Amino acid sequence: MSYNEQAVIRSIKNLLLTKPYERLFQPDLSSQVDNLLFEPITSLTGNLLKNEIIRIIDNWEPRAKIASIDIVAVPEQNGYTVSLMFYVGNLIQPTAINLVLKRTR
Repeated sequence: MSYNEQAVIRSIKNLLLTKPYERLFQPDLSSQVDNLLFEPITSLTGNLLKNEIIRIIDNWEPRAKIASIDIVAVPEQNGYTVSLMFYVGNLIQPTAINLVLKRTR
């Protein structure tokens, strides 16, 4: 396993954008993030999105330990801004990712 920060960041992005049944022979490895982006932009949907991100990282990315997640709804852009901080391996400094999640057709 590679513990490079960039490798873990790429892995988390891939996990969050994986749709159900997209990976062959791994039907459990999927994220509902794409489906949640088509729900109305409310605080409830933001909480569901946060719980889904936590579930995906806890279940499928053992190299990352979540420190904090901040989700801000951006209704003008029909999406969410996600700020994720996590620890990789034994590093003292947390690694940060800023994502913009939007609906796509």
